[in-house]
Amino acid sequence: MVNISNENGNISITSEVFTNIAGLAATSCFGVKGMAGRSKEGGPLQLLRRESMSKGVFTHFDEDGSINLELHIGVDKDVNIAAVCRSIIKEVCYKVSKATGVPVKSVDVFVDTVLLD
Repeated sequence: MVNISNENGNISITSEVFTNIAGLAATSCFGVKGMAGRSKEGGPLQLLRRESMSKGVFTHFDEDGSINLELHIGVDKDVNIAAVCRSIIKEVCYKVSKATGVPVKSVDVFVDTVLLD
């Protein structure tokens, strides 16, 4: 959780807020089929539906008040994976920072699957 204080009061932002914003930003990028996740038992990789896409995002808070995000995605076949990842990093940094005012220190993108359909 991130706590922001100013002369008007305090704001607390939970990790769920960051994961939802990051998941929405990532899935809006061209070539991204969805967020990827595994069951708690370590089962097979699955593409997550829109309502649970934040499960493919992990948030790590730094002591300096910034955050680090880790995203697991599935992409379309025949896309330039490096270009898609660059797009995701820019979009997620921008949307999370704009919505919360919290600086994003890093965004790590893991392409867990390429969908061939």
